[in-house]
Amino acid sequence: MEQEFASRLLENAVQALAQLPGIGRKTALRLALHLLKQPQDEVLAQCDAIARMRREINYCRVCHNISETEVCPICSSPSRDRSVVCVVENVKDVMSIENTHQHHGLYHVLGGVISPMEGIGPQDIEIDSLEQRVAQGDIREVILALSPTMEGDTTNFYIYRRLAPYNNVNITVLARGVSVGNDLEYTDELTLARSIAGRTPFTQTLHRE
Repeated sequence: MEQEFASRLLENAVQALAQLPGIGRKTALRLALHLLKQPQDEVLAQCDAIARMRREINYCRVCHNISETEVCPICSSPSRDRSVVCVVENVKDVMSIENTHQHHGLYHVLGGVISPMEGIGPQDIEIDSLEQRVAQGDIREVILALSPTMEGDTTNFYIYRRLAPYNNVNITVLARGVSVGNDLEYTDELTLARSIAGRTPFTQTLHRE
């Protein structure tokens, strides 16, 4: 049965909160009522922080990581190894790998993985821009750090085939310390760090059954 609200404003707030991932209408109602109990200036400050985030954070034109500037701090840092690029699915994976302190190169955020079941093809993610970066000639290693799922492995293989003509580039993949079928963001930092340190040539994975 549809929930009836005493206030249209409350109903609108609940509908807005319920659009967030993992938030149902009951949880959205609890959150809305909680916000009503808080001091108005605190709630307005929270709303302003969210609005500024959406308004002022963009995506790095080089690696597609989130950034407050045209080029993100990682891409513009002179201390990063510019010959190594770690390819990840999303921004959360960049954060996970950065927390390991094992990767000192750059990143490339695809913004998804190839998934025919969901209608996501190579043209829908940032593979063309990755090849363009490799074609410039400065990159010597591409680390494929996608989650070891069917979609992740499919994307790995597609990228490997796209970059195969560039003979000067070594394509590696995370060691399988990361359990098959697990999302990268749920992997503990120690396992992820060991997987980065123990990465192997992608070609070695092509012969596995």
